[in-house]
Amino acid sequence: MPKPKKLILVSATHHPLHSLWAKLTEEIANEYGIEREIRYEDYLLLTEYGDTDEYGMAWLPQLLVELDDGTIKLLLSQMPLNESLEPDYDKAKDIVIKKLKELEGG
Repeated sequence: MPKPKKLILVSATHHPLHSLWAKLTEEIANEYGIEREIRYEDYLLLTEYGDTDEYGMAWLPQLLVELDDGTIKLLLSQMPLNESLEPDYDKAKDIVIKKLKELEGG
């Protein structure tokens, strides 16, 4: 089974949740002992590997993972919200960790 090699956050510094996404990426990369990279406004990468709308347009931020076999998979494309409609960091982290475990075959 392929193993996660690097987390790739595609974001923009002007996005209101950029720092939250960057924190999420850093924390998970540290827990997994893998590299992390932040790419700014790389819509080409997101069009190929991320989520897009019905017109084929990608949005920011999105979190991807590069596996050791070279494939790139989407981990998170939208920050989940809690009952107060605020970003739910813990739920986002749980979603990403669950997807990483699924990719590892566990």
